[in-house]
Amino acid sequence: MYGVRSKQAGVGATLNRAGLMVTAAALVLLAGCGTINLTPVPDSMPPGVGAPLPPIDLDAPGRSAIQLHSWAEEQSGSLGIGVVALEAYGYAAALMGRSRPDCGIGWTTLAAIASVESQHGTHHGAHVADDGKVTPAIRGIALDGSPGVALVPDTDGGKLDGDSQYDRAMGPFQFIPETWKRWGLDANGDGIADPDNIDDASLTAARYLCASGGDLTGAPGWQQALLTYNQSTSYMSMVRYRAAAYSVGRSA
Repeated sequence: MYGVRSKQAGVGATLNRAGLMVTAAALVLLAGCGTINLTPVPDSMPPGVGAPLPPIDLDAPGRSAIQLHSWAEEQSGSLGIGVVALEAYGYAAALMGRSRPDCGIGWTTLAAIASVESQHGTHHGAHVADDGKVTPAIRGIALDGSPGVALVPDTDGGKLDGDSQYDRAMGPFQFIPETWKRWGLDANGDGIADPDNIDDASLTAARYLCASGGDLTGAPGWQQALLTYNQSTSYMSMVRYRAAAYSVGRSA
């Protein structure tokens, strides 16, 4: 099976190039309240898992991720990540810790992927609502086989991505429809697996990465997971750097 982005060039393709230039130029990063975090970004592979998650009821009714509000609020400013998005990443990592304890995926990896793919659901002015819904919907370019773009004829009748001729990458984690139809999960308790909801997309990405890499606590598994998600070593390097920055409380 092809990976999430191995068959397409969605919004992340542009964000990757821009993000790499920003990352390479960054010497110091501002944290919350005007303080400066000069902690060096570790070279570790895989990147660290970041601030530990507090215990929560993973089966609480409704949007269970909201239990991480205080944890996310404490870190949001220094990391440059919205509170709702951080809640989503943390909850996905916590839930996978129970269902796939052998995987060991950290919220930092999910945050780094979402940073590259959609600026945490804020690409081109999009907004993440309190229920995790990202609006307006983030869509990649049509995968029409034009120069530098994969050819992926429509697989969903346009129901998910709004394009009945070609597939497009969708949402804050830029899934293509065929991948979402196989792996998509409902994480916020509304009964719908929605690629435009950052809760659902985070948990789906975590599930996909764990299935692809197995044990993500070691370099081989983590690298395999990222290269399945996007078959690009430069992409993997960018995600690793951002996840490592988040692991020491720095923005990326």
